[in-house]
Amino acid sequence: MKSRWLIPLLFVFLPAVVTAADSDIALRGDTTQGGMVVGRVTPGTRVEFEGRNLRISPQGWFVIGLNRDQSPNAVLRITAHDGSRREQIVNVKARKYDIQRIDGLPAAKVSPSAKDLERINKENALIGAARLVDSGIAGFLSDFQWPVAGRISGVYGSQRILNGKPKRPHYGVDIAAPSGTPVRAPAPGRVTLVHPDMFYSGATVNIDHGHGVSSIFIHMSEILVVEGQDVDKGEVIGKVGASGRATGPHLHWGMNWFKARLDPALLVGEMPKS
Repeated sequence: MKSRWLIPLLFVFLPAVVTAADSDIALRGDTTQGGMVVGRVTPGTRVEFEGRNLRISPQGWFVIGLNRDQSPNAVLRITAHDGSRREQIVNVKARKYDIQRIDGLPAAKVSPSAKDLERINKENALIGAARLVDSGIAGFLSDFQWPVAGRISGVYGSQRILNGKPKRPHYGVDIAAPSGTPVRAPAPGRVTLVHPDMFYSGATVNIDHGHGVSSIFIHMSEILVVEGQDVDKGEVIGKVGASGRATGPHLHWGMNWFKARLDPALLVGEMPKS
């Protein structure tokens, strides 16, 4: 399917936080845990991060994502077109996360049944495959916007320990909004996953923004896109709901760089008034 957008090759959306000493590499972004950093190198340069050879666009653009528990000194290994090599250190700022301990819960509320676990594993495999897509789409170069306006009811990185068993951290932001509120694509991309009813996440959509960066939207009441569809920033992709394991209508927006979980709130400004 032919792309329907053009991405201006500008760093207008992120504050500069680190720049290499020489002119063949520049990095901009938030180097906090959960942040996304966009870089540019001289075309023909090879870049490696955390053991991964990065996709470099014809113009020299690339992107890296910093996981929730990213180590403080991440290393970019750079190989110039003449074969010379060097390293660039990305100093990652640590964060403190909200950890809640809840004891005395019934076992059924903590651990899913064997039947449910089989379903969960199959659905997680679908989501995992969507996160590993490494396309040449340039949507990550766009400035990101909130997909829906509302009260932030859940933050990135928080975690619950239920009956002494640590549960998976909350990878994303929850935005409380009335059921049926339109959900809009935060940046250009291509829909790589549509599922009407997953065990935990209910109606689920994943959008590829290119180079391993993707957004996932869950708990929706209605999905208005199909797999393989190109979407523009601001295009309606679905509606807020409470499907899956949700206690009330809200949108969960998560972001990933391959397997690294990113904090969407680091890529957008203040929440607009709903």
